[in-house]
Amino acid sequence: MNTTPTTGVLICGAGAAGLTLAIELARRGVPFRLIEKRNGPFDGSRGKGIQPRTQEIFEDLGILDRVVAAGGLYPPQREYRDDGSHTRFQDVWDAAPTAAEPYRLPLMVPQFLTEGIMRERLTELGARVEYGCELIGFDQDADRVTARIATAAGVETVHAAHLAGADGGRSLVREALGVGFPGRSLGVRALVADVVLIGMARDAWHRFNPESRERQLSLCPLMGTDLFQIQAPVPLEGDVDLSAAGLTAMVVDRTGRKDLRVGSVSWASAYSMSARLADRYRDGRVFLVGDAAHVHPPTGGQGLNTSIQDAYNLGWKLAAVMAGASAALLDSYEEERRPVAAAMLGLSTRLLDALKGGEIRRGREVQQLDIGYPGSPLTLEAPKRSQGVAAGDRAPDAPVRGAAGQAIRLFGLFAGTHWTLLGYGVARAGVPPRRGLHVHAFGPGGDLVDEGGHFADAYAPGRGDWVLIRPDGHIGAIIASREAAALERYLDAVL
Repeated sequence: MNTTPTTGVLICGAGAAGLTLAIELARRGVPFRLIEKRNGPFDGSRGKGIQPRTQEIFEDLGILDRVVAAGGLYPPQREYRDDGSHTRFQDVWDAAPTAAEPYRLPLMVPQFLTEGIMRERLTELGARVEYGCELIGFDQDADRVTARIATAAGVETVHAAHLAGADGGRSLVREALGVGFPGRSLGVRALVADVVLIGMARDAWHRFNPESRERQLSLCPLMGTDLFQIQAPVPLEGDVDLSAAGLTAMVVDRTGRKDLRVGSVSWASAYSMSARLADRYRDGRVFLVGDAAHVHPPTGGQGLNTSIQDAYNLGWKLAAVMAGASAALLDSYEEERRPVAAAMLGLSTRLLDALKGGEIRRGREVQQLDIGYPGSPLTLEAPKRSQGVAAGDRAPDAPVRGAAGQAIRLFGLFAGTHWTLLGYGVARAGVPPRRGLHVHAFGPGGDLVDEGGHFADAYAPGRGDWVLIRPDGHIGAIIASREAAALERYLDAVL
């Protein structure tokens, strides 16, 4: 048995959640290892929707343009009636971007393309996925986690400051911790398959028999590829033929169109839907991330996005604590993210019930722009606000100008691994400089100009207010100048 030196974080599972956490640690210079028991990348499109809030995260990670180029917008849906006629509609909430919300439409990007872009970004940051490495057990004490990993060369022992279980719904990490995973089966079994489909136009997401729980069929062109995704309910018991011939027979039977044929199958799976939420997200030095902490029906395109946002929340906190911030910072991970997952499970289940009845329209609630952490221990308002954004809210974007005249977006100021402090009508020198804190000010002598009033509209600041933006784009604190001592105490804890 080989033993390696201590690393910072051992990440188990290289899906979207594990990759996000790895990118967050890599760009902060935190040592880690990212292991995956598969021998290569996942090649399916189980998660294909990239919601607006995740697009904002991808912009911060430096991959949004690549993701947009790889996929496209969702096509309109076309529902077919028994007589061969059809109805065409857009099933997602359609709204133009605003100054505060620059991304308001979901993207369709097959999961294997999204994760490929994330691996590319990780490589740029000097790290990689270790495939064919399976976590088989671990122990922890007050100082470290000791993990055992099975590789082609034998069993390796790894010491890490922390372990992150991003290893899916059947998480070994969760089971080894003995963390409960309560929930319920939703009484639905479905298949999903990425296929070459011959004979079907790619101008719409085609839905057949929408009011039948047994015979529904969805044929969706996967943007950025020449594939279609087949989605369909299947019997709760028995084998499902996932071959090209078997899927062709199902498509012909449920559409009534003998001109359609599945030419080949790229990836396929039959699964039973359930909704489950881990009792806790943390046990000492070990954390659960993504599907290891919550599983859900796919309706509403929430799962992959919630998993990415879990990792985005945890990454900066792990890095901060390892750099000397208060260890209590890590307690906020579960306090902030578990309620979000609980709400997401409820939304996905409600949308599944609507889909069973043949009706699904996805509105603003699926976009995740309104997710916040109002009850978090990391929120501070002094004095308490009665209007505008609040501590814990997502920090809105806004176009502003620099003192030199150039156009700037707030998201451009927030991008990176630092905290951002925005002062309104304040003396910029009123806050001492700190490593990891970028300070900007509006007003006389400030470096920013709210030329169009967009900052004032979005934040409703009072003269003399300071607004502190966390590294994950949420508002940590809103402080009046006379409460500067409270701001200093807050920064002492998190930096």
